[in-house]
Amino acid sequence: MLVLASAIAIPAFAQAPTAEEPLSAPPAAVQQQQSAPLAKDANEGFWGRVNPFARKKWVNKRVDPLKDRLSELDEVNAKNARDIQDVDGRAQAGIKNAQAAADGANQTATAAGDQAQKAGLVAQSAAGHVDQLNATVDGLDQYHQVNAVEVKFRGGQPMISAVARKQLDDLAASLTGHQGYVLEIEGHSPLAGGAGIQSSDRLTEAVMRYLVTEHQIPVYRLHSVALGNARVADQEEAKLTKIKISSVQIRLMENSLAAR
Repeated sequence: MLVLASAIAIPAFAQAPTAEEPLSAPPAAVQQQQSAPLAKDANEGFWGRVNPFARKKWVNKRVDPLKDRLSELDEVNAKNARDIQDVDGRAQAGIKNAQAAADGANQTATAAGDQAQKAGLVAQSAAGHVDQLNATVDGLDQYHQVNAVEVKFRGGQPMISAVARKQLDDLAASLTGHQGYVLEIEGHSPLAGGAGIQSSDRLTEAVMRYLVTEHQIPVYRLHSVALGNARVADQEEAKLTKIKISSVQIRLMENSLAAR
């Protein structure tokens, strides 16, 4: 108020008459203005609305509601931030749990696949062994002729000559280290009836005795039969031939599977 009064008084003082100028009565409007007190308007001031000389209390009175609103907004923003952080944390935890479960499922599936593959290999190997075993069983009684020797006897006497010994020795030498073989021994005689059978039986017994005692051929590998004068098929001419001399035919039969 003092500043405002000073601002009004300075122009008035400038207009006051000096001692040399005659005093004249001021106009009525001026007198009325000077005598009228200054009016107070709460809304009048700088720019016509805001009072430039307002006190701190007046300013705080108008600013405090805004502060309250700002505080509320800050609390809401903080709460929203906490809620977002909480939701994000739970979402991350859920994602980690889901990823862990997926990794565990993948590992389980991989292990199951490996076990299935191993089981398939075992089954395939077992099937191969079964096939091999079946082939072995089927081939156990399949023998083929490897060698044949005919030992001749003079006069039907069971006396082994030097030539016959050489034949039997060579045959026995070829059997060294062999497995899965048998010797088929057939005795033949030109005599008819029982005499021929007895004669051929003595011949086969002589051959078998020589192989067992001289070359230690196992008895279970020797199979003999006395045929007398029974005709046998000629392998070359494919016809029955008449027995003319006493002899023993030895055939080496070998099973390729058992010989392995």
